[in-house]
Amino acid sequence: MSRAAEAAVLAPTGALRAVINLGNPVLAQGTASAPTGVTVDLARALADHLGTFIELSCVDAARDAFAAVRDGQADVGFLAAEPQRAEHVAFTDPYVLIEGVFAVPASSPLRSAAEVDAPGVRIGVKEGSAYDLSLTRTLRHAQLVRGAEGTAVFEAEGLDVAAGIRQPVTRWAEDRGDVRVLEPRFTEIRQAVATGRDRSPDAVSWLRDAVADLVRTGFVADSLAASGQDATVPS
Repeated sequence: MSRAAEAAVLAPTGALRAVINLGNPVLAQGTASAPTGVTVDLARALADHLGTFIELSCVDAARDAFAAVRDGQADVGFLAAEPQRAEHVAFTDPYVLIEGVFAVPASSPLRSAAEVDAPGVRIGVKEGSAYDLSLTRTLRHAQLVRGAEGTAVFEAEGLDVAAGIRQPVTRWAEDRGDVRVLEPRFTEIRQAVATGRDRSPDAVSWLRDAVADLVRTGFVADSLAASGQDATVPS
């Protein structure tokens, strides 16, 4: 496909509409009026490659970003490539890998992530997040309690475990001082670029190649470093 043809399919309004999830502090920072971070940089780079303008919209949760891409309100979004989502949107390969971890009260008898899935254990999660989807798929005994943030619902309801992304959960645990992070991680979150299932296979292939090139050339690693984040970039 020519660049004009790619732009016509991926950005049919004449601008690449990208939805940014400000609820993931590893991938996006700033405010809705002035977002920053690796996802913002990726969105601008993709628009440059297509030769289009960029239009950014911001949400506070992955479930809202997913809905925007699924429903055609955004051309691209930045989401964990979960099987439940892949039924409705098309994904590139991951551009960054993030770890999901558990935290427990310092006095908890739980000593490792492997012990969490037990009868009677209640885990706070952010509703619709990648780790909510992952735990919904894999847990057999523990109960999920959903809220605006895993740490917030853990505190509000006196739960046994909080689940979340390693970096903010670790900072939260350090600030509180009375909770600890369990090792090892319970999931690896594969963050990728998503677009609508109605896009042509050629357009999706172009998007995959463009994101892979931004990973290969060090663009993603440089953007993460510039925003002060230490997530893993796939090799």
